[in-house]
Formats: sequence, C-alpha cells, structure tokens
Amino acid sequence: MSAGAPRSAEHRPGAGDPPGVLLLTDPAMERHAAVGHPERHERLAAVAEGVESGAAAAGADLIARSPRPADDPAILAIHDSNYLRELDDIDQSGGGWIDGDTYVAPGSMTAARLAAGGALDAALAVARGEVRLAFAVVRPPGHHAATDRAAGFCLLNNVAIAAAGLRREGLAQRIAIVDWDVHHGDGTQEIFEEDPDLLYLSTHQRPLYPGTGAPDEQGIGPARGTKHNVALAPGSGDDEFVSAWSAQLAPALHAFRPEAVLVSAGYDAHRDDPLAHLAVTERGFEAVARLIGQTASNLGLPGIAVVLEGGYDLRALQASVAATVEGLLAGLTGESGAIGTSI
Repeated sequence: MSAGAPRSAEHRPGAGDPPGVLLLTDPAMERHAAVGHPERHERLAAVAEGVESGAAAAGADLIARSPRPADDPAILAIHDSNYLRELDDIDQSGGGWIDGDTYVAPGSMTAARLAAGGALDAALAVARGEVRLAFAVVRPPGHHAATDRAAGFCLLNNVAIAAAGLRREGLAQRIAIVDWDVHHGDGTQEIFEEDPDLLYLSTHQRPLYPGTGAPDEQGIGPARGTKHNVALAPGSGDDEFVSAWSAQLAPALHAFRPEAVLVSAGYDAHRDDPLAHLAVTERGFEAVARLIGQTASNLGLPGIAVVLEGGYDLRALQASVAATVEGLLAGLTGESGAIGTSI
C-alpha cells in the first residue's frame, strides 16, 4: 500500500463513517508462478493500488487484511473431492501443466485456497454489513474452473465458493453473479446451470476462448431464464459494453431481486489488454460499476463483493480497478451521475 495507512480490520463502520472498502489479499498468492505466464504475480500489486486509489478518490476508508484460506468443506461445496485431491497431489509432487494454459506449481494450492478464501471473506463481510464494498485481490482466477476441471488459468472457482458460503451461513439464497471478464465464465455457468436461485450475467467477447456464452445458453430445467449472456464482437468498446449492461443485464438483475451480488471482475476487455480484442476503457468499467452499484442500492442490498478474474496489462488493470471502486461506491451511495449507452 502506498497512499495512506488503512484502518484496523477490527473497526466497524458507524452511521457517520464514509462507506468502507475492504481489500483482501496476501503475498503468499505470489507462490503460484510459471515463467513467462501472463497471469503473473505483479497483478496483485497493480490491483491493490487500484483499490486503494479508488477508495481514496471516493473518500472511503480502506481496511486491508489477509484472507483466511478456504477450508476443505468450503471448497467441496463446489468441487469434487477427487479433483481437489488431484490438485493437491500435483502441487506436492513438484507441479505440472494441466493444459497449455493452466498449471499447478509448488505453492499453487496455498494460493488457490487463499484466493477462494478471499472471495468468501469478501462476500461474508458485505452480507454481514461490515463494509459497503469488499474487493478480493486474488490469484489464480476462478471463473473457468468447473466442479472437476481446471482450465483457463483457473484452479478453484472462487466466486462459486463464495456463493456457496453465503448459503451455508444462511446469509443469502438468491444470489447474482455479475461477470464482465472478456472471456465467458464457462465454469461458473456450468456449476450453476440447473440452479434457479443463481442468476449469472455475462458480457464477453465472442468468438474467443472458451467458445461458450451464446445468447441461447439460459440455464437448464427450472433454471432456464436465470443465465444471461451478451456476446460482444471484436472491436466493441465502451458504448457496446455499457449498452449491454444498461439495456439488458442490469434490468435482469433488478427483476431477479437477489439477496447478494458478487462480481467476477476481469479487465481483459480493456483496449490495452494483450489477450483479447475489445476496446473498453476505464470509463466504461466505471459506468457499468456505477450501474451495478445503483441497482444493488435500489434493491436495498448492503453492498457488493468483488473478486478479481482476468486482466493482463498492469497499467490498464490499475486504472480500471480504481474506476470500478469509484463507480461501485458512487452507485451504492446514490451519488448523482449519468449512465447511458454513450460514454
């Protein structure tokens, strides 16, 4: 942290306090490493700086602490026990590649458990009214991981584990996951595709890895109509991105009336990102974040928990995260500001 000392994690916001921001991260997540991989440990510092800058710009107090590692029961609420055992075995035997993009190194499962625990801690802190906004600055990312499959840089599905934890604690049953990563969160959608109480909302580039996320993927059986995918063509920028959320996805979020909102926040849709072909800027992320914050506020929710996914240009990552924090807080607190389809 560079701009001011965060308050103690024991402080609880009172009626006269500005909206609190909780930043959850831990340097032990740097142990997940492979030479030359785009999902590198420097991302953590860039995102933490973004959270700090956004909170400062919004006049919000910042609380920073390490997350608790997710324990096996929390992970096994989502993932198969044999799969978890296989990941641990690869880690303990020296590491290895699962596919051309996804690896386990010695220490990766320490990082993965912290990442899942960070997402869960963020969700619980918001649901319990401890802070208005919690941001889990974690890696490896999670939204491509399915029940028994690692993929797309992801080992454990952090946001899914957070959703399951809210239910286990009796804090929310109807949950919305907002996913603006440039890649479709196929793992998240697959885990919850038959769950009518889990709303999944995604914008993503298409065609692009993993190839899923067509508009007709709307859920299965009783869950049909709870999964919403808006594909953006290569070259789409702020106008298309904001329009998708303002015209289609935010109304679906409001109509669902969730008891909690979790954000899978990827920033690889940024125009400077090396792994995709959209042209979103930090202004677009701020506008969508403000819209999601306003929607949550209108629904009477206590706040929003955010979990880091992708984003591989460090400057764009820092700026976009700062804009997201400002936008979410502005929306949650009812700060005036125009949100439209043109930026």
